[in-house]
Amino acid sequence: MNPARIVAIAVRALLRNKLRSFLTTLGVIIGVGAVIAMTAIGAGASARVKATFEAMGSNMLVVLSGSSQSGGARGGAGSQPTLTWNDLEAIRGLPAVRLAAPQLQRSAQVMGEGQNWYTMIQGTSPDLFDIRNWKIARGRFFDEDDDKAGVKVAVVGNTVVQNLFGPYDDPIGQVMRVGDVPFEIVGVLQSKGQTGFGQDQDDVVIIPSTTFRAKLQGGLQQYIAGAIVVSARSAELASVAQDQIQQLLHQRHRIGPTQQDDFTIRNLSDIATSQQESARTMTSLLAGIALVSLVVGGIGIMNIMLVSVTERTREIGLRMAVGAKPRNILVQFLVEAVALSIAGGILGTAAGIGAAGWLVARFGWPMLVQPQIIVAAVAFSAAVGVIFGMWPAVQASRLDPIQALRYE
Repeated sequence: MNPARIVAIAVRALLRNKLRSFLTTLGVIIGVGAVIAMTAIGAGASARVKATFEAMGSNMLVVLSGSSQSGGARGGAGSQPTLTWNDLEAIRGLPAVRLAAPQLQRSAQVMGEGQNWYTMIQGTSPDLFDIRNWKIARGRFFDEDDDKAGVKVAVVGNTVVQNLFGPYDDPIGQVMRVGDVPFEIVGVLQSKGQTGFGQDQDDVVIIPSTTFRAKLQGGLQQYIAGAIVVSARSAELASVAQDQIQQLLHQRHRIGPTQQDDFTIRNLSDIATSQQESARTMTSLLAGIALVSLVVGGIGIMNIMLVSVTERTREIGLRMAVGAKPRNILVQFLVEAVALSIAGGILGTAAGIGAAGWLVARFGWPMLVQPQIIVAAVAFSAAVGVIFGMWPAVQASRLDPIQALRYE
């Protein structure tokens, strides 16, 4: 018997009892569907975490000042200024550091076109736009000359534009007041949306750091009233840059081996990796639970195939009587089991993609369908058919032709 003929006979045998065949594959359908849906949702969540942190900045480190202490009560990181402008210049010279920029910030009321809005004002150098992968939508960024001269110019986020000028008015060249200080808007940033922590990245006004210090901050002089944002030369060098910054600040601040650091370094790459690992772990757990359904489906296939052998004993005896060899009978029943499991795998794939799509539409969860996972799930379902269909097929091939023909 040629392979095509064997497959045709197997399919015809399965179609004699369509409902039973469908119910037999139901366990495989549920298992494969659950695996596809869970891995699609998990991969989508990991991709969203990665995209969110990439939007926040490339290979980014944030260096914060130390914590304050008063009457036994300690403030959080950044509550006590300890980083200086000289520290910033020294960090810029480290081998693993690509760029470094100050990030001074305060909340303030801004006014323009008769409207007002309470937002975050940031003072920084032009390098911050490169570090944070921020693109300009309209106008331009301020440059080094603007920063050195303390020019009163501002680059604003889309949320500020919407609340001050509306969706149709062009803010470029218009004057916006921060408190009593007028600023000319020279650029509008491309929208970044929310961070993974729910913060609106577009609700911001960015001005030169020199202007911020002269017009909005005052005091502190040599100390940075904020953080230093650093970009490593590559993702692989982010940890190296972190170590170099730590060693540099230990030397500059004269911090001994047993003394507590007066600064904190946060590696966003590590945070992103940790969140992605958490998402992958949860996905693997759910997919593992879903695989149990595949095993249960395989047991169902084995059970039905054993019943089929019993029901078709006379047919098997007749085939052997007219010349069919044991291996022909074995292959026929094995093909039937594999056909059931592959059909279940295909239907399960469709069900899984449909279920994942419904979850996306219903709850707004991210989804990323991976072709390799689909192929692996269908291949695994076929393997289930081979494993659980082998015993019934062997039983059928070992029947004695004479006894099979006499079977009632």
